[in-house]
Amino acid sequence: MNIDLVKLGARPAPPADLVPIRFRQVGEDVLLTNEWGDWVFVSRPQLEGLVRGQIPEEMKERLAKRNFLRSAIDVEALGSRMRHKRRFLDYGPNLHIFVVTLRCNETCVYCHASRANMDAVHTDMTPEIGEKCVDLALQSTSPSVTIEFQGGEPLVNFPVMRHVIEYALARNRAYGKDLGFTMVSNLAMMDEEKLSYLVEKRVQICTSVDGPEILHNKQRKLVGGNAHAQAVRWIERINKRYEELGLDPTLYHVEALLTTTREALKYPREIVDAYVNLGCRAIFLRPVDPFGFAGKTAQIVEYDRAAFHEFYRTAVEHILDLNRKGVQVLERYAAIFLTKILGDDDPNFLDIRSPSGSGIGALAYNYDGKVFTSDEGRMLHETGDDAFLIGDVRTATYRGLMKHETVRALVMASIREVQPDCVNCTYAPYCGIQPEHSYRTQGTIFGRMRESTLCSVHKGIQDYIFGKLREDDPQTVETLRRWTTVRERSHFLHTPAAS
Repeated sequence: MNIDLVKLGARPAPPADLVPIRFRQVGEDVLLTNEWGDWVFVSRPQLEGLVRGQIPEEMKERLAKRNFLRSAIDVEALGSRMRHKRRFLDYGPNLHIFVVTLRCNETCVYCHASRANMDAVHTDMTPEIGEKCVDLALQSTSPSVTIEFQGGEPLVNFPVMRHVIEYALARNRAYGKDLGFTMVSNLAMMDEEKLSYLVEKRVQICTSVDGPEILHNKQRKLVGGNAHAQAVRWIERINKRYEELGLDPTLYHVEALLTTTREALKYPREIVDAYVNLGCRAIFLRPVDPFGFAGKTAQIVEYDRAAFHEFYRTAVEHILDLNRKGVQVLERYAAIFLTKILGDDDPNFLDIRSPSGSGIGALAYNYDGKVFTSDEGRMLHETGDDAFLIGDVRTATYRGLMKHETVRALVMASIREVQPDCVNCTYAPYCGIQPEHSYRTQGTIFGRMRESTLCSVHKGIQDYIFGKLREDDPQTVETLRRWTTVRERSHFLHTPAAS
């Protein structure tokens, strides 16, 4: 809340029929939210009336429709809504990150993976370790399991990656999970044989694109080659393969991620245009993380988050302008928040949910068999901190991992309704806490959100979103609503029926 009730000259004595509210000034108006995520804008004088215990007749109907009045709430329907939003709590870890090697053929200024040189073969996962990782992952109580291959550069250890895929498909006949595979790669070691196998096994392919060629190559160095040219070449080739299979190109394409560094802040429109020109229909404008080598190169890549807010707003304004011209492209961060703000769903993005996905939504398996609550926890391990190490695939049991004291602590630390700052935040119904980030930047999993750079990013994005909703431009609101549409990419799933 950023409005001083004392300065309003009002004693907080809200009407007995008004549910508990949180509020924040957005533009000239005040945004009200309630515990279950409904929201409404009121004027400042109207807020003054509410805190004095007055609800004007003209406001009652509007507040009642948005579940701000106790007398108008359908408790059973509201309970059903909340169970639907939190249904992920009935699952278990659905994302299982396999770090099949630390070796990488590129050097990035913000590397989060703590890459190893290409001759460091001791950082390769063995087939035996890969099998034990699969055995643990398939024990998850989640009905769906996604195995995500990361590195380093996973294509460096393609034989083991291939072995894991074959083993997981065979083992899943006994478990009956909806099984999916994802690979995060710089694509520089891709070839036609590897691509044919990945397409045949329906492995979703993700890569990193930092924008225009000059920016990408400045930040991602490929020894003896052009990192940007390689990424673009294979993005176009993979997308063409999807089209040859008759798949919808707006839904099936290479997913590309951006890491926003200090240098990237100079090119908001150019970065968007580079993505659009590659055929990407989603852009994730992520700030730089403080993990891995990025912690050591902060003097080069880091920046004040106010600068990120300006970059983000400029980029998204450009994205909205492209949509007005008929180019359908969305910003992923905004889409995650909008899905919660405009609907009754939670996209289950693990870093922005309550509790977070640490341990109970995702697990990370290192090349040597060590198990972590998240990939961020694994990154901290690579820099000498084992705070989020919870087991080893040679000895761990699924039940033991889920009941580990660290997992329990992370759950408690990421329930937003009981955390200082979050409990009174207007955006609490839509946001989430990443305790590993708090630990890395503040030394405690119970972070001080008002001092958190991640909280600053989340608030800045939601301020922008609600500013757009307050303006209520029909075309803009239609675009924002379209961004909340979720279409299943069922082609990438290996379902029990298909097996």
